[in-house]
Amino acid sequence: MSTTQSTTGTPAQGAAPAARPAAKPAGPRRIHAPRVLPEAMPFWVAAKEGRLLIKRCQDCGETHYYPRDICPHCMSSNTEWFDTKGLGAVYSFSTMGKDEARYTLAYVTLDEGVTMLTNLVDCDPAALSVGQRVKLVFKPSEGEYPVPMFTPA
Repeated sequence: MSTTQSTTGTPAQGAAPAARPAAKPAGPRRIHAPRVLPEAMPFWVAAKEGRLLIKRCQDCGETHYYPRDICPHCMSSNTEWFDTKGLGAVYSFSTMGKDEARYTLAYVTLDEGVTMLTNLVDCDPAALSVGQRVKLVFKPSEGEYPVPMFTPA
């Protein structure tokens, strides 16, 4: 059945919507190059070395992630970088897509106390559970810097 156009260029009321073309398979998931801000450069340099850095505020003592110069807890600029152990636990997760394009997003709480949004990789999503221990892995991106992700420990 063809669609009748109204004078406004939209399908006339009661007309069947036009069929959408079939979607192409997504293929393997690409990891886009991260946006690297100057204040986070030590984080990305460490990532190239296989290390995950986070910040600790020297005034309130709280740790924080995503890398930034100002402590989100007390607004102090007195922060310092430190290496994590690269270990944590799954706080929450969700798997999207299917076949090669399937991926799992997760909140992982590091042993150092911060919770980061990341990906769980190299695992069967059906075998994952909240509270499961995970370890850090770095995956190459389309840019210069690898991206921190986690896999079951």
